[in-house]
Amino acid sequence: MNHSEQDVKNDTIERYNAKERINHWIVAITFVLLALSGLALFHPSMFWLSFVLGGGPWTRILHPFIGLVMFICFAVLAIGFWRHNLIEKNDVEWLKGIRDVVNNREENLPPVGRYNGGQKLLFWMMIGCMIGLLLSGVVIWRAWFSWMFPIFVIRAAAVLHAVCAFLLIAGIVVHIYAAIWIKGTVRAMTRGTVPRAWARKHHPAWYRKMTGE
Repeated sequence: MNHSEQDVKNDTIERYNAKERINHWIVAITFVLLALSGLALFHPSMFWLSFVLGGGPWTRILHPFIGLVMFICFAVLAIGFWRHNLIEKNDVEWLKGIRDVVNNREENLPPVGRYNGGQKLLFWMMIGCMIGLLLSGVVIWRAWFSWMFPIFVIRAAAVLHAVCAFLLIAGIVVHIYAAIWIKGTVRAMTRGTVPRAWARKHHPAWYRKMTGE
């Protein structure tokens, strides 16, 4: 009997394995460090946030390297999960029924697979933002690459970097809120498993696939 079958017998279903959870939390921790240090570099009024990386000089040095760590780890997650995040017909219908989603009337919605339409949109938005942050970050990485580009390219890259960062921060805030709002979601990324009842209620199509019921 494999691990997933044992979980089902124990009234739980494996949602994320240990490697996926560790990678997720590396992305989460690096994101927090980058968001705070990025805000410190964005405007003088928020420069005090540079304390998270040891002050101004260390923030300027470490911010891009931590960014590379986050991008690489997120890329591993994206490669592992992109197939589960392809937009399908049910996802479009789910998004059209957003009022039922907000009012917790899930019985009125089409059956959800491993991820719902909102999670899938967030996934692809995050991929776009991550790519934008990487490319623009390389352009504005002073002493390493910025000398290779004309000033107007550097300015455009700085704007793109700020826009992508803002969208990513907003998206992650929604992600965290949704994880707390739907009770039992956080457990999936801490223990790796979810109760069968949770899966049956919130992701019925995925539940049927995992259990054969």
